[in-house]
Amino acid sequence: MKAAVLEKITSVRENPQPLSFVELPEPVPAERQILVRVSACGVCHTELDEIEGRTPPSSFPFILGHQIVGVVVDRGPQATKFTQGQRVGIGWIGSACGHCEACRLGLENLCPDFKATGRDIPGGYAQYVTVAEDFAFPIPSVFSDAQAAPLLCAGAIGWRSLRLTN
Repeated sequence: MKAAVLEKITSVRENPQPLSFVELPEPVPAERQILVRVSACGVCHTELDEIEGRTPPSSFPFILGHQIVGVVVDRGPQATKFTQGQRVGIGWIGSACGHCEACRLGLENLCPDFKATGRDIPGGYAQYVTVAEDFAFPIPSVFSDAQAAPLLCAGAIGWRSLRLTN
């Protein structure tokens, strides 16, 4: 598959094209994961923070991107939430333990085992991405792929803020 990867921390001012286009093997979904063919991936300020090292990726080279919309093309063992051909979105939270107090309270971003899409696990600047099915969301047909992608970050932050303030 084709992917845009970050190979090292760099200054965007000194290196205005920090991503390299490479060919990588297509990922294979593990237990309770889905394989998604990416149709759109938004660009967020977080990617700038990753590129410049304020919240660096877990390894290099690395695939960034956490505002992903695509179609399920395969399911790993015991993955049952989505069907092939179903359109889904994937946001910043790529995985969490599901058992700690933070997870039980719906605060997976505070989980000690939290993994961020596009920082700790490969993101959507690629043709395909895998994700734990519990962290993928059905996308209503009222939104185009390009309209839905930013909702998976900026939209989620706005919604969470409104919810926290009642």
